[in-house]
Amino acid sequence: MTYRIEEANDIGDRIDRYLSARVPELSRSHLQKMIERGAISVNGRSIKPNYRLKEGDVLAVEENLAPVPISIEPQDIPLRILYEDEDLLIIDKPKGMVVHPAPGHPDGTLVNALLFHCGDRLSGINGELRPGIVHRIDKDTTGSLIVCKNDRSHVNLAQQIARHDIRRSYLGIVDGRLKEEQGTVDAPIGRSSRDRKKMAIHRSSGREAITHYRVIRHLKGYDYVHFDLETGRTHQIRVHMASLHHPLLGDAVYGPAKCPFALQGQTLHAWKIGFIHPTTGKYVEFEAPLPEYMQELLRKLSE
Repeated sequence: MTYRIEEANDIGDRIDRYLSARVPELSRSHLQKMIERGAISVNGRSIKPNYRLKEGDVLAVEENLAPVPISIEPQDIPLRILYEDEDLLIIDKPKGMVVHPAPGHPDGTLVNALLFHCGDRLSGINGELRPGIVHRIDKDTTGSLIVCKNDRSHVNLAQQIARHDIRRSYLGIVDGRLKEEQGTVDAPIGRSSRDRKKMAIHRSSGREAITHYRVIRHLKGYDYVHFDLETGRTHQIRVHMASLHHPLLGDAVYGPAKCPFALQGQTLHAWKIGFIHPTTGKYVEFEAPLPEYMQELLRKLSE
């Protein structure tokens, strides 16, 4: 496996940090050990774990960076299917469901449910751990998610995502009242140097991240907000709202540890998703209804 350093945001980044951002299942300490034993080289030469990347560098990885495949069993878990055809499904993912197996979440995931529903009719580009998965949303974020049934559709939609052509609109509740009724946060995001489970704004080394927001309604101590994403970085809305000092209500990772309501994670919903259908070539758009817990919360905060 090789990586060529061409993006300006990657130049100057430490090699272990660069690789951990692309393979979050592996810790930086594990990658450092791989570098020390010569399993990772740059331009055909051995390097140290603190090596900083230069433009044009070619990284060669002699060992498989992917996590060791595990046996994923189909599970009869109910799916909320918004749309389905021969190429893809649109799933309304519930709160608390992990998209694919990972350390600490070996089963009960969306992939387990998809294997039961689709059998072997899922794209294989993302490997055994992530069949059909072309993009993800967080465990406690609800809403619309595309699943691909074949590699042709997967490649087509992955290209649309890379070009930022897919429309993704979210709804969320943020702490406090935003200074502006609408605005844009343009701040690059990368993995936190202090906590690898978190993301953070990195002006010099982060990847481009752009979030447009608009206040829908002022609530008692909170704002109900519509978000449009130009990019889809990990935890993008959560990090951007926290950077404005208005974290998402219930987000204990990027906001206050204590929440005045009995919530399971952040109040964020992937409301709409729109894209060019890989077979018909026509624009399609799907909407996931607001989950009941958010409807009830909005009623309480509007009284």
